Amino acid sequence: MKFKLLLLAFPVMASLLLAQESAFKLNVNVDLTEVHVSVTDEKDHPVGNLKKENFRLFEDRTEQKITVFKYEDIPVSIGLVVDNSRSIEPRKQRLDAAALSFVRKGNAEDETFVVHFDDEPRVSQEFTDSIPVLEDTLARMKPYGQTAIYDALILALDQMGKAKYTKRVILLITDGVDNSSKHTLSEAIEAAKRSRVAIYTVGLLSVSGGQKAEDSLVRLAEVTGGHAYFPNDVDEARMIMERVAKDLREQYTLGYFPTNASRNGAWRSIRVDVAPPQGRRPVPRLNANYRHGYYAPTDSN
Repeated sequence: MKFKLLLLAFPVMASLLLAQESAFKLNVNVDLTEVHVSVTDEKDHPVGNLKKENFRLFEDRTEQKITVFKYEDIPVSIGLVVDNSRSIEPRKQRLDAAALSFVRKGNAEDETFVVHFDDEPRVSQEFTDSIPVLEDTLARMKPYGQTAIYDALILALDQMGKAKYTKRVILLITDGVDNSSKHTLSEAIEAAKRSRVAIYTVGLLSVSGGQKAEDSLVRLAEVTGGHAYFPNDVDEARMIMERVAKDLREQYTLGYFPTNASRNGAWRSIRVDVAPPQGRRPVPRLNANYRHGYYAPTDSN
C-alpha cells in the first residue's frame, strides 16, 4: 500500500520540482552584456594596466555592477570589407598589403573573412586563420565597376553571424562615396547598431568623394564604437591599420548582467566613465571609445 502511495505521489512531486525549476529559470537574467573599451590619453596613446575600480559603467543612466573585467589579448572575428571598384586599381596591391599587415599584427587565433565590393558585394573568402589564403583571395580580385559600400557592409554584418568569437570587428577600406548600393546609409547604420560589431573605416578619399563620403564613414564607425580614419596616402593607411590592430589587442572587456531584465528589444544606452589611477601626478585626462548602446534581446533571441 505504501509503495502504491509513493508511486502516486511521485508525479505530483516531480511536477512541483519542475515548476520550481521553471520559475527559477524565468527569474534569472542570463543576458551577459560585454563592452569592449579602448582607453587613450591626451596624446591618443593607449593606456594599459587599469583596474576594474577605474571604470564605472551605466546603462540608461543606471550604474551596473561590472562582473567580468579583462585586460588581455583575446582573439577576434574580423571582417575585411575591401573596395574593388575601378578607381582603386592604381593602389590595389599596396592596399592589399596594408590589409594583410593589419591581420598579421593581430592575435594568432583571429579568424578573418573577406567581402569585396564594386557594383555589388560578394563574400570572396569565408572565415579563415590562414594568411596565405587571405593573400591569395586579395590578389586574385580584379577591380572594376562602381562602389556599393552600404550593401557590402550589410553583407559583412550578416556574415558575422558565423563568427566563433564574441569580439567582432569590421575593417572597411574604400576610396570613394557609395554610388551603387540598393540599401541606404540609414539602413546600414541600423544594421550596424543591431550587430554589436565594431566598425573601423579607412577612407582614402579623393576630392570627388567630398564631405558626403567622409560623413557616412564617420557615422558608420562612431555608432559602433569604432573609428573613422582618412589617411593622405597608402603608406599612412598602412600605419593606421597596424595601429588599429595593436589597439584591438589592448582593449578592456567589461561584462555585466543588466539590472533591467526586460526582453523587449528596446534600445539601451551605455556610458563608461574612466578615472585615472589614484596618486598619478599630473592627473591625465583619459578618453574611452566604446559602443554607446545596444538593442535588448527579445524572447525570440
